[in-house]
Amino acid sequence: MELSRKTARELFAEVKANPARRRFGFGARPALINVDLQKAYTCVGEFATAYETDPRQLEYVHQLARLFREKRRPVVWTYVAYMDSGEDCGVWGTRTDTPDSLQNIKVGSRRAEFDDRLEIDRKRDILVNKRMASAFHETHLGSVFNFHGVDTVVVTGGSTSGCVRATVVDSLSRSYRTIVPEECVADKHESPHFANLYDMALKYADVVPVAEVFEYLKSLR
Repeated sequence: MELSRKTARELFAEVKANPARRRFGFGARPALINVDLQKAYTCVGEFATAYETDPRQLEYVHQLARLFREKRRPVVWTYVAYMDSGEDCGVWGTRTDTPDSLQNIKVGSRRAEFDDRLEIDRKRDILVNKRMASAFHETHLGSVFNFHGVDTVVVTGGSTSGCVRATVVDSLSRSYRTIVPEECVADKHESPHFANLYDMALKYADVVPVAEVFEYLKSLR
């Protein structure tokens, strides 16, 4: 194992600055997945589980969603919410049992609601109640993306080290070109955020400035 005194932020900065780093690139038929932008994770000061990394995250997500809709491409919003018993959270919900615990985000609760600042087109957008980390795990996204001929998946939301990463790995595993706009993902702590951006950039996705995704979408026919 290579040892280093560099921080996760510094390691990620080195990856970004490497001109020889190859990319997967954008395809022709993208979809947008916005992971778990719900109050349990966005209402900082109200819920202990909430976090913020880039204060303009939701603004950027709105702009992406609008462009995707203009291009008639799929816009997906996922959220986690469970039965009163919590059993559909499985073993994942057995480590703790406090009001802040994952399995205690109940269907219909305030913690399960999408952030009020979001602009969701409930007639056109795809809403997914997922139970596990990945947006693809036992959901219908695979068939929806097949229908739309998707070849590229743009992933936003949180957390970078949890549900975003799991979604990214599953996306690449399904042979989608996978893009992570850096300003559009967030985590509770700095180290796991940048460590996972570093890891995804090296292995699973193109981690790029959101401005680059805007330019790609504007040029898309």
